[in-house]
Amino acid sequence: MALSIFVNLPVADLDASKAFYEALGFAINPQFTDENASCVVMSDTVYVMLLTHPYFSTFTTKEIADARTTTEVQNAVGLESREAVDAMLEKALAAGGTEPKEPQDYGFMYSRAVEDLDGHHWDFLWMDPSHVE
Repeated sequence: MALSIFVNLPVADLDASKAFYEALGFAINPQFTDENASCVVMSDTVYVMLLTHPYFSTFTTKEIADARTTTEVQNAVGLESREAVDAMLEKALAAGGTEPKEPQDYGFMYSRAVEDLDGHHWDFLWMDPSHVE
């Protein structure tokens, strides 16, 4: 079995958050979606679970961080080209996301950041495959 990653994010408005991630081109898996949670399919092994605050609270004894004021985590997703990075950011911005910093261009690596509707930080990046070898 391939390793799978499930990123669990607390969200204030489940329907708005689902619409945001669908606008980026990701699918919602209805089998794992109800009024408390939604499963965003990023790939065949990477998923984002959007959880309402009350439901998220059932999985932790800690206070839920406000991602608009506190950094909880920075998620990074590799894409196939610089153009794909720019296209993803354009979709995210059109869907209501915000770009918290300028694009980072190191020649061999290019990245842009977006914060979703709840302030969760995502970096979309491209790295020159020849540099990794």
